[in-house]
Amino acid sequence: MDMTLLGWADPLQAALQSLQDPSLAPARVCAAQREHHRLLTEHGALDARLGGKLRHQAREGELPVVGDWVAAQLRPHEGSATIVACLPRKSVLVRKRPDRSSAPQVLAANLDVVMLVTSLNRDFNPRRIERTLALIWESGAQPVVLLSKLDLCAEPDAYRAQAEAVARAAPVHAISALSGEGMDQLARYLQPASTLALIGSSGAGKSTLVNALLGQQQMATAEVRAADDRGRHTTTTRELFVLPGGALLIDTPGMRELGLWDAAEGVDAAFDDIEALAASCRFGDCSHEREPGCAIRAALAQGALDEQRYGSYLKLQRELAYEERRRDPQALLAYRQETRRVFRVRKQALRRHHKK
Repeated sequence: MDMTLLGWADPLQAALQSLQDPSLAPARVCAAQREHHRLLTEHGALDARLGGKLRHQAREGELPVVGDWVAAQLRPHEGSATIVACLPRKSVLVRKRPDRSSAPQVLAANLDVVMLVTSLNRDFNPRRIERTLALIWESGAQPVVLLSKLDLCAEPDAYRAQAEAVARAAPVHAISALSGEGMDQLARYLQPASTLALIGSSGAGKSTLVNALLGQQQMATAEVRAADDRGRHTTTTRELFVLPGGALLIDTPGMRELGLWDAAEGVDAAFDDIEALAASCRFGDCSHEREPGCAIRAALAQGALDEQRYGSYLKLQRELAYEERRRDPQALLAYRQETRRVFRVRKQALRRHHKK
């Protein structure tokens, strides 16, 4: 197998050579489950395990995931390999683990495009689109919004308008993987050796889309519940597929929780309209509450800025600040000091008011 067809490039070759071990060969992770991995190598697909040093010394989020390039000792005659090191990533899709650990969970790596799949039914949610786009922008990949199940929607234009209003710089395409309508719009993203990932909630149609792009029934699919249009998990692991045209596609399990992890830049990119308004405020430290010359409050009053979108922005900012305080004792101390300062100022203002 020619590694360049999988995205192997000069920077990766330099990283491999820097390890100064001629026994190591490049490989790309196409499936991962705990310590068991499947690699695409010059000898074809091999089962692999993590080397002891890598397993014990890697920090949180540094173990290989689907899409990663690794340096491995290959044993093609045995059909196996040992992963010695994970090579530098050009992009990484990360969310907060769906538990109370406040730890990162790496979903996939080395992506060129991430397609957010949301169906044209009751699953459609502009606030979830904003959240997911923030995560994708933070990854370093190009986000694309796919409105799926076009064949089942009588009036898609209203959904498309809502999606475009929140997607901003991310392209929006309405498609039907079953009928083929709109699928030709995806050709521009399916370039040879480029890597795409699909992300979205259960029942959004990701597996059906994978099957359509592969041209075969590779992934199991299931109907959504008629009562609420909620889907059932049919994809349980992340897996990389090589498409007929040479592009690489990673499917991910449906996610009901999508907590942001260290995604300040991603939120800024997803809400660039609000960031631009904030930069126009009279005061650089404007809180957008009572200060004169606040561009955000003016836009809200004029209807130029949607109140729900602004509320979503504030919610994500609070979420990021909370997670930073959980991870960083200094950030927590600064927050407590500022809270006490604000409380003292308000208390003094109340006293002056009562004395009048």
